[in-house]
Amino acid sequence: MESPEPVRIPVEDALDLHAFAPKDVASIVDEYLREAQRAGFREVRLIHGRGSGTQRATVRALLARHGLVTGFADAPPDRGGWGATVVTLRPARAPAQGLPPAR
Repeated sequence: MESPEPVRIPVEDALDLHAFAPKDVASIVDEYLREAQRAGFREVRLIHGRGSGTQRATVRALLARHGLVTGFADAPPDRGGWGATVVTLRPARAPAQGLPPAR
């Protein structure tokens, strides 16, 4: 029996982490940030919930050392407050343009 094709989900400006197992959160956030930057987003929101703060700490530890992240902070109250983190991403590099021929 063939394994099913992965489900492709469009990248949006927010990712709700409630649906994912805690052990998978770091790898999911890493992949999401890469895809979000590729899609041209400069700011995204990670919804980790308020709870005990474990998920928030995991997410923020990853963000603090992630090469695509230039900053992060609690979301404003109308976008989740301390139950979500707003992340600023580095701009995606434009595809390399060919150099003019040498003369």
